[in-house]
Amino acid sequence: MLDSILSAADLLAEEAMSAMARYRGEAEARSDVRSLRHALSAPGLSLIAEIKRCSPSAGSIDTDIDPVRLAVAYESGGADAISVLTETKHFGGSIDDLVAVRDAVALPVLRKDFTRNEAQIWEARSAGADAVLLIVATLSQAMLEDLVAVARDVGIDAIVETHSVVEVERAIAVGADIVGANNRDLSTFTTDLRVSEMLAAYIPADVVSIAESGVSSVDGAQRMRSSGYDAILVGEALVRSDDPAAFIAALREPP
Repeated sequence: MLDSILSAADLLAEEAMSAMARYRGEAEARSDVRSLRHALSAPGLSLIAEIKRCSPSAGSIDTDIDPVRLAVAYESGGADAISVLTETKHFGGSIDDLVAVRDAVALPVLRKDFTRNEAQIWEARSAGADAVLLIVATLSQAMLEDLVAVARDVGIDAIVETHSVVEVERAIAVGADIVGANNRDLSTFTTDLRVSEMLAAYIPADVVSIAESGVSSVDGAQRMRSSGYDAILVGEALVRSDDPAAFIAALREPP
């Protein structure tokens, strides 16, 4: 499945390269970046609320989702940032979702996708994204270093996502200042909160840390808080919730 996802991502990355000059011009004309790092640095457990229609692991979650309505609910519930899945083939997202959400809320917005080249970072900013995701497991060290540098040049944050101690070390080596620990195994797509609990000790204190995937309850949020994470990223559980605003408030509430 991961090979299929990355093959599709590489085709889209090639298309983005052909339009990079336009994306760069549009991105450089914007002056409205919202700092994700700042938003996640407040005391307590911050929360990135995600918008996604489906995924390879969960199948269909809500294909009729209204991204704007959901984003507004997330914001009213106290979310600190919004993540928007823009991958089309496997997650049912689009860059149009990101544009619509960014216009509807005052929070930083993350483009959640499989970033493969610099053109996609310029594309993300041209659409209004305040941050991009860089997945260590899908990038060579040279590519990772280059893309972290490009994000800085563009003026947006990069969440560098890890799944193991070695990947955390790779993230720190390229100067990542926001590191995500993903509880989802990219080979099996199963989740285990013990992954984040184990990786927490390897993320430096001056790096913003995010526990990603698998947090679907107040108990899970408390486990991530107790492990020392600055933030959690929650997607499927929020999309399925009857009252996402209230659920966010509960997840962020200290014990």
